[in-house]
Amino acid sequence: MSQYRTLLPHVEEIALAVGEKLLALYEPDNRPTDRTQIFDAMRRNENAVSSLRGELQSIRPQATWLPDELESAPLPEGEWWVVDPVEGNINHVHGTGEWCVTITLVAGGEPVLAVVRAPIGDNTYTAIAGEGAHLGSKTLHVAQKHDLADSLALTGQAEHGQTGTHQAIARSIGAMLGQSLLIRATVPSTFPLLAVASGHADVFWQYQPTLPGVAAGVLLATEAGGIASRIDGTPWASGSSDILVSNPTLASHTSNILTRI
Repeated sequence: MSQYRTLLPHVEEIALAVGEKLLALYEPDNRPTDRTQIFDAMRRNENAVSSLRGELQSIRPQATWLPDELESAPLPEGEWWVVDPVEGNINHVHGTGEWCVTITLVAGGEPVLAVVRAPIGDNTYTAIAGEGAHLGSKTLHVAQKHDLADSLALTGQAEHGQTGTHQAIARSIGAMLGQSLLIRATVPSTFPLLAVASGHADVFWQYQPTLPGVAAGVLLATEAGGIASRIDGTPWASGSSDILVSNPTLASHTSNILTRI
């Protein structure tokens, strides 16, 4: 993995610079009044960091930029840049702090390098396959709880208009209520996955995840000692229609509950 260790500082530098551009546009007191204002601000943010693609391709030209049509599909062989330059854009434009820059390199269908830059809080999360997960210089570890009743369980919201998926989310939350100490539904997916990787939360599941939404968090959580699977316990891969991330014990307990709904 030495090639990825050499690459990591360059990706961190790019993520930091992109985060600074977004921070300059961030207004904690911003309160958009309608969808027009929301979407205009989101497009402004995306346009402000449009150079990210070229910067990443210049440091790893053999890696292909992930197109939109493959975000929820199995990835072909090769290396892929899987990126969300404004993960949590909706939060950014509403003046809340859960937004970040996520950059993941996927090789052979597996995340092998990830950088998450969260300017609010000045946090940079990094992981290389086989070399652990880190927040700055601190090594991350998933929580070691064994009883689901003691757990903080998190899930993510589906894209707007996915009615069937919304129903599945509602059923899953209903099934987990009373099983876990706390259930929380939030966006974007990266932040609950960071919480699991850091041991601040214990379980994350989601229906219809996109690869840019989960790739970085999956690598961080698994390198911190967790496992990533489908909800039914079978292996997770790009294109999977659902995902479950936790420590092995709680993943098994959660799978048993959610596969019965």
